[in-house]
Amino acid sequence: MKFYASCGKGLEYLLADELAALGCTRATAAMAGANAEGSLADAQRAVMWSRLASRVLWPIAEFDCADEHALYAGAAAVAWPEHLAPNDTIAVDAHVSGEALTHARYAAQRVKDAVVDVMRAKTGARPDVDVEAPDLRLNLVVRKGRAILSVDLGGGPLHRRGWRQKQGEAPLKENLAAAVLMRGQWPKVYAEGGALLDPMCGSGTLLIEGALMAADVAPGLMRHGSASPTRWRGFDGAAWQTLVDDARKREAAGMNELRSVFFGRDLDPHAIRAARDNAATAGLAGLIDWQVGDVRSLDAAAVSVAGVASERGLAVCNPPYDARLAADPALYRALGDGLKRATPQWRASLLCGDAELAFATGLRAGKKYQLFNGAIECTLIVSDPVAPPQRDRDDAPALSEGAQMVANRLRKNLRKLKSWREREGVDCFRAYDADLPEYAAAIDVYVTDEASPRTFLHVQEYAAPAEIPEAVQRRRLNELLSAAREIFAVPRENVALKTRARGKGGSKYGVLGSRGELLTVREGDARLRVNLFDYLDTGLFLDHRPIRLRIADEAQDTRFLNLFGYTGAATVHAAVGGARMTTTVDLSATYLEWCADNLRENNVGGTRHRLVQADALTWLEADTQSYDLIFCDPPTFSNSKRADDFDVQAEHVRLLRAAVARLADDGVLYFSNNFRRFKMDEAAISQFARCEEISPQTIPADFARDARIHRCWRLQRLHH
Repeated sequence: MKFYASCGKGLEYLLADELAALGCTRATAAMAGANAEGSLADAQRAVMWSRLASRVLWPIAEFDCADEHALYAGAAAVAWPEHLAPNDTIAVDAHVSGEALTHARYAAQRVKDAVVDVMRAKTGARPDVDVEAPDLRLNLVVRKGRAILSVDLGGGPLHRRGWRQKQGEAPLKENLAAAVLMRGQWPKVYAEGGALLDPMCGSGTLLIEGALMAADVAPGLMRHGSASPTRWRGFDGAAWQTLVDDARKREAAGMNELRSVFFGRDLDPHAIRAARDNAATAGLAGLIDWQVGDVRSLDAAAVSVAGVASERGLAVCNPPYDARLAADPALYRALGDGLKRATPQWRASLLCGDAELAFATGLRAGKKYQLFNGAIECTLIVSDPVAPPQRDRDDAPALSEGAQMVANRLRKNLRKLKSWREREGVDCFRAYDADLPEYAAAIDVYVTDEASPRTFLHVQEYAAPAEIPEAVQRRRLNELLSAAREIFAVPRENVALKTRARGKGGSKYGVLGSRGELLTVREGDARLRVNLFDYLDTGLFLDHRPIRLRIADEAQDTRFLNLFGYTGAATVHAAVGGARMTTTVDLSATYLEWCADNLRENNVGGTRHRLVQADALTWLEADTQSYDLIFCDPPTFSNSKRADDFDVQAEHVRLLRAAVARLADDGVLYFSNNFRRFKMDEAAISQFARCEEISPQTIPADFARDARIHRCWRLQRLHH
């Protein structure tokens, strides 16, 4: 007989293999399920033992179904007294496609009408409907004018194992959890002595499912017990009881031998309490080590028994995301980093919101699978091992002659900057700036501020002369990248490349990404968030490091104003430096939100720190407050639908006059810009301010080769 087992999308091939292993003579993957061939006993065995199936459907009628009349007639042709007793309850689940029948609920109603009419005519009794726990649950599928009416042998969703008493906001279905474990080869890992870890375990689904799998506990045993899952008259009760007896023996043996090698961790103590209660209901009390802890502090101690860390195992996780795939890539990165620290030689099977979030973990995926968590398409990655051993440098391919030239220059630059970086505590710096003219790019280094710091490279290609062939440009860029990765020993995914592409109007930057990965770095006493991959700029202008540190030194007990505030790095320095209040003005809501994130990163907040979305010049001329310290770093030129065009050369006198007017008596204004042809109108400025150029003092050592990267002035009010 042919029957059908349904499952979540993405599990079809796993389910077909499972059904074959359970004794079906044949099983092939189909859309959201598997078609199987076998006996009724095989189908009932699937109800008891399948970890992946959602339902097991045994067909009892198949007929042409052109419209609702044909549907009713086909259902009424079934000898229903052979399938249910007169006083049994029924429910009908329907799935329809095509133009004739478009409403599943109406189709289910017509089948129910046919059953009721036949039973009343044949037995004089009318069966009632019970959608929650019917004696007989029917399933209708209408596709391409053909209807299949089946008995749901499990009586309802098979993912419900029976142990879940409490759940979090977004519980993982047990059959999807089983798929995550199977893709990670958990049965094999356990047989080889391995352990199981879920560092963000929520209510414990993955760990409980993994422990029951290791103990050889049938998924249907707690759900149904000795009771028949359906009162369908064709169900073989004796065969079911044999299945129950066999499952109980296997459960007793498996639980008796089950090793306590399960570790669950979550930041939320309520989730851990729910997980512990669920485990107790599943008969696993005391067998899982539940821990309250942040994934950011995950280390080998989290998977230790009597102080000895497990050397091998499987890490599984379903990190947070929602239907809009709203998730923090930094949390995914923290998960990847934690697994590298705690379980470097283990295998990992992680169900991530999408490919971008999977990429954010920083783990190298040996295999990727598309699965569906409900309607959400997810990416399952399997990494084995979590942290592959670094390739022996002797095995690395030799750098080309050109790449070796770049590598030598990088080594020279790093030696030159070493004592300065150590003295100043600089973690983010420019390591190369077209030092070799034919390798025209800038290489900036960002080292993260976290327990296990990571190094990232931000590479920006400069426009090459028009006469240089594009193939030559590509070769040189690849040689530069090879050299940089060699010198800094960073993986490819830690290199953010901003490359130029030929287009109308000449060379231009190509479309950037949407990776959404924010990294936290340190500058002085400030922690700042940068995005290396998604925008042309990273959120932190490295050449302004000295002026930001100067602001931090001078900010104590001041009222600080940041005009054209960008991502608020200067504001953070002022706040961390003890500013009494700060005001940040920018036209971009995105930058102001970034600024707010930067302030939160430093535990700074409240009404003393204002964020103003406005055109800086217009706002400034309308403002009436006084400030002790002002930083103004306008763009060279900008245009916006929300404000007038701005040209720093044309508007700087007006801008500085308005800013100086807002200075307190002894206040200081720092004004900078990066327009290389900028000329300060000293005659006009002298009418209202004392002005001193301090550019040499604000160019850091790593930008010394380009002293014109920006210019900076210190201004104070004239006192008449």
